[in-house]
Amino acid sequence: MARFEGFVPGRWPLDAIGAGGFRFAQMSHRGSILATPGGIRIWTPARFSEITAESLQPILDEAEAIDFLIIGTGPDIAFVPPALREPFRAAGITVEGMATGAAARTYNVLVAEDRRVAAALIAVE
Repeated sequence: MARFEGFVPGRWPLDAIGAGGFRFAQMSHRGSILATPGGIRIWTPARFSEITAESLQPILDEAEAIDFLIIGTGPDIAFVPPALREPFRAAGITVEGMATGAAARTYNVLVAEDRRVAAALIAVE
């Protein structure tokens, strides 16, 4: 399995999560990821408290192709505050926060249904 080097273009389901990372597109990555219709990229936040509007900017950059953003908040669910939700609401994107495991499963279902979805996923052990 190849090691992920920062960005892989295309829409990919997640093959596995856990052990501090993700597997997708015949690659593996330790750490958090952003998955958009344009591709999967490394994402720097390691815990929910580190998520900022700036860290989510790549999602807004693809807003015309996204209706739904799933935020994987780590091992536990966390409330996504209005300051993070507002830029997405203004762009017509619904935001839902859930524990990363549930977020990854939901993302995979929506990708399989060819829905306009993105995911910001905090890695979990």
